[in-house]
Amino acid sequence: MTRTPRVLPLVVAAAAALSLLGAGPAHAAGYRYWSFWEGGGKGTAWAYATQGPATARPADGDVHGYRFAVSADSQDADRPREAPDFAAICAGTPAEEGTKRVALVIDFGTPADAPDGETPPAPRTACAQVRPEATGAEALAAVAAPLRYNNQALLCAIAGYPAEGCGEQVAAQDPKPRTSAPATDRDGAPRADEGPSLGLVAGLAAVLALGAAAVAQARRRRR
Repeated sequence: MTRTPRVLPLVVAAAAALSLLGAGPAHAAGYRYWSFWEGGGKGTAWAYATQGPATARPADGDVHGYRFAVSADSQDADRPREAPDFAAICAGTPAEEGTKRVALVIDFGTPADAPDGETPPAPRTACAQVRPEATGAEALAAVAAPLRYNNQALLCAIAGYPAEGCGEQVAAQDPKPRTSAPATDRDGAPRADEGPSLGLVAGLAAVLALGAAAVAQARRRRR
């Protein structure tokens, strides 16, 4: 007896993949916290910092950014809405021997990201003039005290905001409306937040092709 290829699992897999295309993106729970960013000169995009401000040691002319928001991870994090422009931020702070200047952009976020009962202050910039060995945290403390940390040394508040809480989890929710430009990856290219990925479409095409081939083979063997 001619054995029929197992076509049904392939068809079911294809149908499942098709249903994914019609479904909206999943929105996992996020965390409410201060993210830390680094920026170069004028026109350079923000890049998510690979270390914390307590260990980062900026050079004279560097720009550090902080953004308070609800984010699932570093890929989902909102960037500061002010550009990392050292010349503009530190224009009124002349260089002095034995010090370095670090430009800071502090974005307190939107009301949608604020803890209950709190209102975010307006975003602000500052130019910290600190000793050459100072860390990013020391530069921040020089212009935006009081800072608040938890017992794991996580930065919880800048300039007293928020008054309470530290990196708490926030329940899954619908996508929040963005008040800034669309998110980009570290190369500055727009990051796709919605719709099927290229990998999903390619995978679906492969599943459908395999299913069609199996059906054709089964028909030939039955003749």
